[in-house]
Amino acid sequence: MTNLKSLAKDTAIYGMSSIIGRFLNYLLVPLYTAKLSAASGGYGIITNVYAYTALLLVLLTYGMETTFFRYANKEEEKPMQVYSTTLIMVGFTSLLFIACVLGFLSPIASFLGYSQHPEYIGIMAVCVAIDAFQCIPFAYLRYKKRPIKFASLKILFIVMNIFLNVLYFVWLPTLYKSYPDIIGHFYNPQVGVGYAFGLNLVCTASITVFFWPELTGFKYVFDKQLMKRMLSYSWPILVLGIAGILNQTIDKIIFPLVYQGDPTGLNSAQGQLGIYGACVKVAMIMAMITQAFRYAYEPFVFGKSKDKDSKQTYAVAMKYFVIFTLFAFLIVMFYIDLLKIVIIRDPDYWVGLRVVPIVMAAEIMMGIYFNLSFWYKLIDKTIWGAWFSGAGCLVLITINLLFIPRFSYMACAWAGFAGYATAMLLSYFVGQKKFPIHYDLAGIGKYILLAGILYALSCNVPNWGLAVRLGINTILLFVFMAYIIKKDFPLSQIPVIGRYFNKRK
Repeated sequence: MTNLKSLAKDTAIYGMSSIIGRFLNYLLVPLYTAKLSAASGGYGIITNVYAYTALLLVLLTYGMETTFFRYANKEEEKPMQVYSTTLIMVGFTSLLFIACVLGFLSPIASFLGYSQHPEYIGIMAVCVAIDAFQCIPFAYLRYKKRPIKFASLKILFIVMNIFLNVLYFVWLPTLYKSYPDIIGHFYNPQVGVGYAFGLNLVCTASITVFFWPELTGFKYVFDKQLMKRMLSYSWPILVLGIAGILNQTIDKIIFPLVYQGDPTGLNSAQGQLGIYGACVKVAMIMAMITQAFRYAYEPFVFGKSKDKDSKQTYAVAMKYFVIFTLFAFLIVMFYIDLLKIVIIRDPDYWVGLRVVPIVMAAEIMMGIYFNLSFWYKLIDKTIWGAWFSGAGCLVLITINLLFIPRFSYMACAWAGFAGYATAMLLSYFVGQKKFPIHYDLAGIGKYILLAGILYALSCNVPNWGLAVRLGINTILLFVFMAYIIKKDFPLSQIPVIGRYFNKRK
């Protein structure tokens, strides 16, 4: 239980940074949806370009985060030598990537459909290369159990990004109307959506400065033999990572290529992709929880692997993860009428909100799959992850290619659901044979059933007005909370406030 409390504490810190960061990042969604109409396709461009950068980030880190944790925790390895070698590897490949993209910028931009704006591709290429390098010192902070600095830097980046976006999308355009000669020196209204990419680069580069203590004060050593061992471990993780990120982004990459609609306007590929991308943001609270859990869980699992009760701990952690992701699902769906007003400013985007429950369910399965994935990492058989994620990715791509022309972005949502379900089920059934863990399937199943019933009841609440609807949904949410407290999470065990209930006892 002590280990689980430590995991919960770190998850809370990582989670707060992730939740606060994502919440602050949400401010960009109403900003972009207010300043870039759905018909203009501006948000569709942002959605498409960031899908490519997410894929490139996985390629440029090539599994070295997880590999660093694995080798830094091996008794026969020297942690600082592992860290140094990893930094040099990722730094070199990131620089090589920048040189290749900038050297062939025009043909690459044309191939991606941005021949008129190659600067979008060049800027984001540099940005993603810096991001890839920063992943290693960020991983080092997690290894050294320094969640405060980790969280602070993540939040600082987002605060800077939001401030600059508000400056260039709200304040400067307003001032430009009155003082074009002065403001025109550092603001050009013709740049438009390009500022979103340029400001991202400025913020990303600025954060690197704060890693000075993690990048100095030790001797850089590059161990070729260690590199070979690490690469042999990491390449299946890379394949797994590519398949995993494709599950999250390939729909946004494929969509403009296969969608058949108007060339411009709301029903254009960029217009529809913008609607889908904006509405998916509402569902990203699930990604926050999964990411927060991952940041704390990965070093925890490798450190815990030597303990005798490790499997029992993993089973309990899985159950808690499912409980709280279901709780998050209900919160979002019960209060989506409020969230849509806060997050998405332009009502033209609201038609896409029907994807939210599907995407959130898919994210829950992705989180479960992540929890299941440690059996093959702990026995150094990461190739299994590549097979599972590859199978899920194949299902996702097939559904997207077949059904996007007919069902638009709804095909994207269901494709993600099917892809994650495939990977999750394969990992569970094979894992139970290779590295059996006795999960509380009956208990988890009851939570899923209860959440499903409560959500169904919410969907069938009569249209008696927003206030009544929210009131009924709040009662339904309290029912789920009461079940959690009764079955698995007594108030006395809650961090911080739990001691007050212990005293009363």
